[in-house]
Amino acid sequence: MKLWLVAIHIFLVATNLWVTANFHNEVPEDNEFAEFEDFEEEKPSAPAIDRMTEEFREAERSEAFDEDDVMVEDGDGEFDHFQDEEEFEGLDATGGNAGPKTDEPSTLTITKVPLHLRARWDGFYLEILMVAGLLVYFINYIAGRTKNCRIAEVWLADHRQLLIDNFSLVGDTGRSSDENPENGLIKESESQYSLYCSGRVGCNSLLVELKLIKRQDLVALLAQLVRPQNDQAHLRVEFARDETDTFVLAVAAKRTAVHMVRDMADISVYCPEKRPGEKLGLPAGFNVMSEIAEVTSAILDTRVLQAFAKYAPYIDYIHISDQYSGAKQQEDSGQLTMPEVKRVLLVGLNISIKGRLPNPESQEKMRPLLQLTFYLVDKLGRFKLSKEGKSKAEKNRLRVEEAFLKTTHAARAEAAAQRREERRRVEKEKILQEEDPDKQRKWEEKEQRRLAKKRAPRMKQLKVKAL
Repeated sequence: MKLWLVAIHIFLVATNLWVTANFHNEVPEDNEFAEFEDFEEEKPSAPAIDRMTEEFREAERSEAFDEDDVMVEDGDGEFDHFQDEEEFEGLDATGGNAGPKTDEPSTLTITKVPLHLRARWDGFYLEILMVAGLLVYFINYIAGRTKNCRIAEVWLADHRQLLIDNFSLVGDTGRSSDENPENGLIKESESQYSLYCSGRVGCNSLLVELKLIKRQDLVALLAQLVRPQNDQAHLRVEFARDETDTFVLAVAAKRTAVHMVRDMADISVYCPEKRPGEKLGLPAGFNVMSEIAEVTSAILDTRVLQAFAKYAPYIDYIHISDQYSGAKQQEDSGQLTMPEVKRVLLVGLNISIKGRLPNPESQEKMRPLLQLTFYLVDKLGRFKLSKEGKSKAEKNRLRVEEAFLKTTHAARAEAAAQRREERRRVEKEKILQEEDPDKQRKWEEKEQRRLAKKRAPRMKQLKVKAL
């Protein structure tokens, strides 16, 4: 991409220099009065004017002598002023100047300047830059879209057989045949693809989301130079209610762990404390967020630790939860019920490192990590908490539910009052529509008794036991 930008810039600069040099050699300097000089060139000279005046007067004299009728001039004719000698003082008989005549031609020379019919290239720098920018953007869009499509197809080709061995249906989404291609890979956008798998013992489904770098977006590609990102594959395995036990555990890289504690609802509530992974045998750069201590040692066994040690750059996070509800809701969202939770296993894998295109070596390392995901699925189905751990997990969930009910008590009470008022309003409209005075009177008496009871002061009754 950088080579494209440098080549286009060099081409534009060379074109500008060549056009500027040719115009300076062929076109003389601009003359703002060139068009007026052309008019002056066409203006007749003084001797020509004298000749025209002389011919005009001779024509008048001949016409005057050829007339048959004799014209009688009055003393006060309108042409008497032509006979006054003082009227034309300073002019000779032919109408020219009284000064001496010279036959020498005029020494004034007028340079012929061609009309400037077109603008110069150096006046369109902004337009040239805009056209060049649009051209680069569209070229990058086509190239980036093609690269992302190629990365997704290569990833699926390398892992398709492994997915077929573990799931009976690969790529079945229930959509129409137009949206479901032959390979089962769904194109959500130019940089995001998804693959749905189902039909495996121990889990309900597997959703694979390939979130690639936005190579088709030139702005995002330039931002990649400042803050590099990775092409990632996000695996989401959903379990049935009784297939896994109740706990929350997450192992993630440091930067990802910060976002998970801040944004994920289950981690921020049940295990907000981050612990360094070195103490548990993980490579440097990983943090562990665990609700129950015994779960950490049980899930992070020897095989998992070996996978982390061998493929640490390609692992972003592993998130196991029975209280997964997505991102944290805002406090002023107005939600009156507990959010719906699911039992999931989330795994984030890096397809490429720092934006570099994936190579066969990196794709070869991705296959053991997908096998590690299936190993965790089977392990979660077999793992059971101890009696103390299960009691602690139940207490944590009861505490969270009580805190939620306490914070939403006022809002729930207000919503219940609005529902009661709505029922009374509907009931009143129904009574008023009926033409039965007795029913209307009974309903009004009942409503008055209710309002009187509501306004009456409340008194506590004390029961005293008899001696």
